[in-house]
Amino acid sequence: MSKDVAAALRVTVARIEGTLANSPAFTRVDRHFYVVKQGTAYVTIHVLPWEPGRALVRLVAQLARGVEMTPDLAIKLLRLNARLRFGAFGFVSQGSCVVFAHTLLGGETLDQEEILTALHDLSILADEFDDRIVEEAGGERMQDLIDASAAASFFSGLDKPGDWAMEWR
Repeated sequence: MSKDVAAALRVTVARIEGTLANSPAFTRVDRHFYVVKQGTAYVTIHVLPWEPGRALVRLVAQLARGVEMTPDLAIKLLRLNARLRFGAFGFVSQGSCVVFAHTLLGGETLDQEEILTALHDLSILADEFDDRIVEEAGGERMQDLIDASAAASFFSGLDKPGDWAMEWR
């Protein structure tokens, strides 16, 4: 990685963390990876190197997994894409996921207003459309998947249904 790209990554991370660090909805997951929760939706923020000497900020909300993508749903999403200020709906065949994504150019030109405006639009729309998509095309919202995963993790150490009662004595 060039010095220019490394510098762009540092500046971009500093701008994102400086802008969002005081928000209770913001979590730093890894060095260049963050999550912002809005209602039942989660927007991931991934800072990526981009040549020559730049960084990209990729915002992605997985709206629903296990969706039956029909021609009608695809047309609805494409029509919405034509009207959006930021972001676009997409479909990832692996996992049958409907996503909502947007990319910002990082580095010295990235500013607080740009981060907040794009993140606001994506998070509000993601929270609205995850429910609509699941209602129309099935699947599970990200919140549902996280809740199920947390419950499975919590109960994974118990061999039989009555084991948990022993812990309360």
